[in-house]
Amino acid sequence: MTDTPLSATRPAECQTQRPASPLALFILLLGGFITIFDLFVVNIAIASIQESLGASFADIAFVIAGYELAFGVLLIAGSRLGDKHGRRRLFMLGMLAFTLSSLLCGIASSASMLIAARLSQGAAGALLFPQIYASLRVIYDERGRSRAFGLLGMTLGLAAIAGQVLGGLLVEMNLFGLGWRVVFLINIPIGILAVIAARTIPESKAETETDIDWAGVILISLGLLLLLLPLLEGPHLGWPRWTGYSFIAGLVLLALFLAWQHRLTRLGGTPIISLTLFRQSSFSVGALCVLLIYSTATSLFLCFALLLQAGLGLSPFAAGMLFAPCSVGFIAASLSAPKLVSRFGNKVIALGAALYATGIGGLMMMTWGFTPQSNVTLLIWPLVILGFGQGMAMTPMLNLVIGYVEERHAGIAAGFISTMQQVGGAFGVSIAGIFFMNILTRDAGIATTTRYLEAFSGAMIYNLLAVVMAIILILRLIRTVTGKTAANR
Repeated sequence: MTDTPLSATRPAECQTQRPASPLALFILLLGGFITIFDLFVVNIAIASIQESLGASFADIAFVIAGYELAFGVLLIAGSRLGDKHGRRRLFMLGMLAFTLSSLLCGIASSASMLIAARLSQGAAGALLFPQIYASLRVIYDERGRSRAFGLLGMTLGLAAIAGQVLGGLLVEMNLFGLGWRVVFLINIPIGILAVIAARTIPESKAETETDIDWAGVILISLGLLLLLLPLLEGPHLGWPRWTGYSFIAGLVLLALFLAWQHRLTRLGGTPIISLTLFRQSSFSVGALCVLLIYSTATSLFLCFALLLQAGLGLSPFAAGMLFAPCSVGFIAASLSAPKLVSRFGNKVIALGAALYATGIGGLMMMTWGFTPQSNVTLLIWPLVILGFGQGMAMTPMLNLVIGYVEERHAGIAAGFISTMQQVGGAFGVSIAGIFFMNILTRDAGIATTTRYLEAFSGAMIYNLLAVVMAIILILRLIRTVTGKTAANR
C-alpha cells in the first residue's frame, strides 16, 4: 500500500476570492481519487496488459515505475507552480493533462507507447495532486480544514481499494471488448467533468512568489531515469554494455544536481532540496527509512498480482478481491496509528514495521508450499497483517521524520520526503524485479505455477531485508529522540 504523499506546499499564507462550495470539495476529492486509483488499478490489469501487448517484465515494470518516478520528481515543481500561478488553474491544467494522458494509455498499441503515456500521466498527477492539499488548506478555516482532510484521507483509502476491486471487475467484464484499456478510458468522462466543475474551486496563490529550479528538476529527472533504465532492462537484455554507461551517467548527473543545489543555496535561490537538512543525522536516517519502506510496497503488489493471475490462474476480479483485505487493514491501522503513537510513543512505528515484515515473511512461507489446488484464501491472513503493519508504520514515520526539521524548512522537507516515497517505489520495482525475472526465466522446464511461486518468494527477499533494515534504523531514531528528550529535562 502506498501512503498519501505529503504536501510539498510551503506554509505561505494565501487569500481566496470566495468561500468554497460543496461541489468544490467534491471535485478536489475526485482529483485525489483518480490519481491514487490509477496507481493501484494497473497492478490488477498488468497481467492482461502483458498478454495483450506482448510486453516483457521490464516493460510492465516500467509502466508502474514510470508513473511513480514522474510523479515523484515533479511533485515539488507542481506545488510551486500552483503557488505562483494559482492552485485552481494548475488543478485544471493537471486534470486536463491527466485526462489526455489517460486516453493515450487507453489507446496504446505497444508497450513503449503505454510507458510514454504513463510517464506523462505521472507528470500530470504531479501538477494536479499538490493543488488539492494546498487548496484545502487555504479555502477552509481550522474546523473545516480538519473535516476536509479527514474526507481526503478516506477518499484516498477508498481509491486504493477501488483500484484493486473495481479495477479487477472492469478488466474482467471486458466492456465493449476493451479489456484492460477501460481502466484508463474511464478517466476521460471523470476528467472532463472535473475540469468543467473546477471553476467552483476558489483561486488562491502564495503571497510570496518563489522561482522554480528547472535546472535542478532536469538534472534529477534525467539522473534518476538513467539509473532506473539499466535496472529494469538489464536482466531482460542480459546486461549489455550500455546499461553500465547509463548507470554511470545517472550517478554523474545526480552528483551535478547536488553540486547545483549547493551553489543555488549559496546564491540565495530556492533549491529543490535544501542540503542543510542533511546536517541533521536524524533527518538523513529518517529519509533513508522512508526510501526503504516505500521501495517495498509497489514491488510487492506487482509481483503478487503476477503470481495470482499468470501463476495461479486467478481472474482479475478474484485477484482484486484478494488484495482488498490488505487495503482494509492498511486503512484501519492508518486511522488508529496517531492515537496509538500518542499513547504508547514512537515504538508503535517499529511494531508496525515488524508486523509488515511478518506479513511479508508469512506470504513467502505460504507460497513456498503452494500448488494450483491450494486454497488462495489462506493468503488473506498474512495480507491483513501486512496491510495493518504498513498502516501502523508509514503515516507515523512520515510525521516523525518531518518533526526533526525546523519549521522554516518544513515545507521543503515535506516535499523531499514525498519525492522519496514515489522514487522509492519506482526503484523498489526495479530491484525486486531483478530477482523476480532471474528466477522466473532460470529453468523453463519447471511448471509455470512453480516458477511464479519461486519467483515471488525470491523477489520478496529484497522486500524483507529492506523492511528489517528500516526497523533497525527506526529503533535508532527512537533512541535518539529518547536521548534528546532526557538531555533536555
